[in-house]
Amino acid sequence: MVPIALASTFAGSSDVTRAVEALAARLPDPLRDLAAVAYNYQWSWLEDGASVFATLDATRFDRVDENPVGLLRQLPEQVLARAAGDQDFLARARSLVHDVARALDAPSRASVTTPAPIAFMCAEFGVHRSLPMYSGGLGVLAGDILKEASDLGLPFVGVGLLYRRGYFHQRLDLTGKQQEYWVEVDTDVLPAVPVTGDDGTPVTVQVRVRDELVSVAIWRVDVGRVPLYLLDTDLPGNSAVARWITSRLYEGNRAIRLAQYTVLGVGGVRALRALGIEPAVVHLNEGHPALAAVELARRNGDRRALDASLAAVRDRVVFTTHTPVPAGNETYTDTELVEAVGTLMRELGVEPREFLGLGRADPADTRQESGMTPLAIRASRSTNAVSAVHGTVARTMWHPMFPTRAADDVPITHVTNGVHLPTWMAAPMRRLLAQHLGDDWEQRADEPATWAGVDAIPDAELWAVRNELRMRLVDTVRDRSVRDRLARGEPIEYVEAAASTFDPGRLTVGFARRLATYKRLHLLSLEPERAVRVLGDHLQFVFAGKAHPLDEEAKLVNKRLFELKSAPGVSTHVVFLEDYDLSIAHPLVSGCDVWLNLPRPPYEASGTSGMKAALNGGLNVSALDGWWVEAYDGTNGWVVDGGPAIGDTATAKPDDSDEARDRRDARALFDVIEHEVTPLFYERAVDGIPHAWVARMKAALRTIGPRFCATRMMRDYERRVYASSERGG
Repeated sequence: MVPIALASTFAGSSDVTRAVEALAARLPDPLRDLAAVAYNYQWSWLEDGASVFATLDATRFDRVDENPVGLLRQLPEQVLARAAGDQDFLARARSLVHDVARALDAPSRASVTTPAPIAFMCAEFGVHRSLPMYSGGLGVLAGDILKEASDLGLPFVGVGLLYRRGYFHQRLDLTGKQQEYWVEVDTDVLPAVPVTGDDGTPVTVQVRVRDELVSVAIWRVDVGRVPLYLLDTDLPGNSAVARWITSRLYEGNRAIRLAQYTVLGVGGVRALRALGIEPAVVHLNEGHPALAAVELARRNGDRRALDASLAAVRDRVVFTTHTPVPAGNETYTDTELVEAVGTLMRELGVEPREFLGLGRADPADTRQESGMTPLAIRASRSTNAVSAVHGTVARTMWHPMFPTRAADDVPITHVTNGVHLPTWMAAPMRRLLAQHLGDDWEQRADEPATWAGVDAIPDAELWAVRNELRMRLVDTVRDRSVRDRLARGEPIEYVEAAASTFDPGRLTVGFARRLATYKRLHLLSLEPERAVRVLGDHLQFVFAGKAHPLDEEAKLVNKRLFELKSAPGVSTHVVFLEDYDLSIAHPLVSGCDVWLNLPRPPYEASGTSGMKAALNGGLNVSALDGWWVEAYDGTNGWVVDGGPAIGDTATAKPDDSDEARDRRDARALFDVIEHEVTPLFYERAVDGIPHAWVARMKAALRTIGPRFCATRMMRDYERRVYASSERGG
């Protein structure tokens, strides 16, 4: 095998080298280069990456969440010895090592150059299931951004927090009520290393949180060519409260959340400085790391007013806002903020009163609470929403910050989200498209011309892939359903029935995402008789998702849908998969024929799950909101629209409440499913292929693929955000 070069020369490279050497030392000589592969997530988006490791021990690989470091450390010597003598396996391993090395050494395809790397700061990163530092869409998008930056060779580093307990795990009881629990992350077996200095001791920085000077360690995770630095306060010298700061993602305690934002923002900048990294651009992904701008402004002891100091660093800061939902733009009372960061502000030479003002829409209105989003907007040269419609909503939402401008002139643009194609397109579809679009087609995925060849793919070949992906999903549903039902203590007859749950030839509809009430999963329960009828006749539904531990309303929606299992003729056609995470997301978005998205407009900023489904030949049935407004053209999916939107003064009716709109949209949803979707799926020619359905699949691939892949998204960020000199206000 050929040794793999490290992903980069950024700080921590020597620490990664030592970890690789330690792991390699326990492996037989023919397998030792797999240690370097294990310590870089590049393997996870290569076609044969996971299967090579799974060949060693598929059951154990699944139990360690597909973590190759954990796998190689746990495998018995006899298993390793057997693999070292298996020439077929060694050939595959050599190929994987070669493919990883080639990806890491590939020429840069970045379209802009920067004098230093871009630092991408985010509260969560969904890189892989074995690195549980994410909760949902924001984190998964952040992971996709790191991967695409690596593919393009864009100088890039990520900065986040290392959560010792990650996000919560979900269990449902016999009534469908959600129960939450957390599991300690074993950092000893993560593909992560603590960064050390020249003297071999861990590099730490200090951040004032409340009245304590908290020590923060730095871990490095390699995501292709991009190092991800994760900050950790669980250190022996810190108080018990300080050690808890990086314990759980989106901790329910508001004071702890503010402490997390302080460590992420202020500590993130200090960590980069301690590592010798002076970024050309600091990208704040959502408002959580907004305090980074304050630290940048004050790093040289500048004693000017804070807004003047921020103006001096604004050319280096860009901001992406992700949510039009008020709860996503959290605000705090003056007391909460002064207790959390007052001492830090004074340490930085900032009067707390001045800081509080910059976090309000109107700095002079002391009746308003302060939040991180206004601060981030004021501190950034550019602010972008994540879809065209979200841009319009964001400009209206934050218009009070720019009272002298018309709403359309509020300086918030948009970069519509995209998804990392090699991560989310299943291997059978990637292989099929490579045959018809060319071997290097993925590098040209953002060019519409690349996808023109989709129309020439024989319907039989595309339909065969769709059937294969649905069959894979059916296998996943059956396996997980047995385990979930056993864990809940269901009757054995119901447990055994899970083994025959779902039909591999039946129209399969999926809905999986964070269970916030505005996402309207409950629409399916508003027409219970129709739901039971379509389930019994033609469809099968698979649901997955978590409600926030404090969101009792979302938990109730989940409970009501769970109760559908008791309806006659339904139990074998509807499944709720517990503990939704990346391990479930992959088979769901690739295996479902139809992907439901039912947000209450205009509360979906963008959404990405439907994009992932489309890359696998799935068709979207969606409310006209978020990314679907830009994507839908009448040929590539369906729209759910039961009537005028709330606030449409030209057509609004007295009963145009949320509840009335929901009932109209529920009827529209079942009308689409019953009268358009289902007949098209089952309309078969003599060869057994639904050619009209396949035509829609091709339209979805051709129109959605180039516009909603991460390559296009990152090209937009490169040209319109990172290289832009436009100022955000």
